[in-house]
Amino acid sequence: MPHSTAEPAPAAAEDRTHRRSRPVHWLATAAALAAVIAAAGLVQPATGSPAAEPAPDARGAVAATAPEAAPDAAGLTYPLDCKGVPQAVTATAQGDLDGDGRPETVAAVRCDAGSGAPPHALYVLTRDKGPDARPRIVATLLEASRRQTAVDLTVRDGIVTAGLLGYSSPDVPRYSPDVKQLAKWRWSGGKFRQELTDSAARSV
Repeated sequence: MPHSTAEPAPAAAEDRTHRRSRPVHWLATAAALAAVIAAAGLVQPATGSPAAEPAPDARGAVAATAPEAAPDAAGLTYPLDCKGVPQAVTATAQGDLDGDGRPETVAAVRCDAGSGAPPHALYVLTRDKGPDARPRIVATLLEASRRQTAVDLTVRDGIVTAGLLGYSSPDVPRYSPDVKQLAKWRWSGGKFRQELTDSAARSV
């Protein structure tokens, strides 16, 4: 009788095929799972507090300081004889006049007579260092005895500028000055030096 090879039963063949494909199936599943985990790690929101920025001093930066305020002209008693009438500060200007990096104040002060045109005095104020230091007068630019009125007071580039209104003669009414000069003061050689333009007799 001739030898014949019997065909395996369909169920047995399917079982062997399944056993052969199982390792491949698990490898594919593991690779897919690893990809999902990796993707989840990329999009996972960060937790915890961000790292604190180093303090400016730690980076070697110099801490910024607020600029020093100029002296306050209010509240001072000025060497101006008003014969019992109150004093009035009518204008101020601020700036560094002597180049020390600290601002001074120039104050235009007159007697508060209430009528006419009382003459001005111009004072330079400074303040010593320290939290409790008060303003003090260090110079007088214009004496009230000159009987002039100061207008347009400014400080720019260390130079004090003011228009000075005066009178061409004693007959000119005190309420109507007819002379105007442009005056400038600058700190030089340890003192304030005044510069005057030519005066002009005219109605102002």
